[in-house]
Amino acid sequence: MNIKLIAVGKTDNIHLQQLISEYDKRLGFYIKFSLEIIPDIKNAKNLSEDQQKEREGQLILKKIQPADRLILLDENGKNFSSEDFSGFIQKKLNSGIKQLIFAIGGPYGFSTEVYQKAQGKVSLSKMTFSHQMVRLFFVEQLYRAFTILRNEPYHHR
Repeated sequence: MNIKLIAVGKTDNIHLQQLISEYDKRLGFYIKFSLEIIPDIKNAKNLSEDQQKEREGQLILKKIQPADRLILLDENGKNFSSEDFSGFIQKKLNSGIKQLIFAIGGPYGFSTEVYQKAQGKVSLSKMTFSHQMVRLFFVEQLYRAFTILRNEPYHHR
């Protein structure tokens, strides 16, 4: 299985970029992982929130193939402990999915069409984080999930 993280907007903080890259590299020991950035919408300040979500949504949906499974990182999604999230990942691995895609929307969230295409939603926290920090938190938790599945010492129980 491949896992892809699609995120709207670039990460302009070099320290976050370095940490994301570190976990991206570590994930390569367990699974084929990729991070795909959708550029910020040009002239977004001239668009309504709904128009911006629609445009971002169209770009996200272009990246998804019919056989892919899409999970949205969304504040209203299911909350997991790290152990439970590793179990969630294991179930996806066992299901025969070729590509599992997680998506981080833009500043206003996802369009209706993206919500309709998704097979699930996951929340990293009840708190609100910047989209850049969510990328780091997600790749770290994905890495942690694989170390839990392998019973490695990164995650102390």
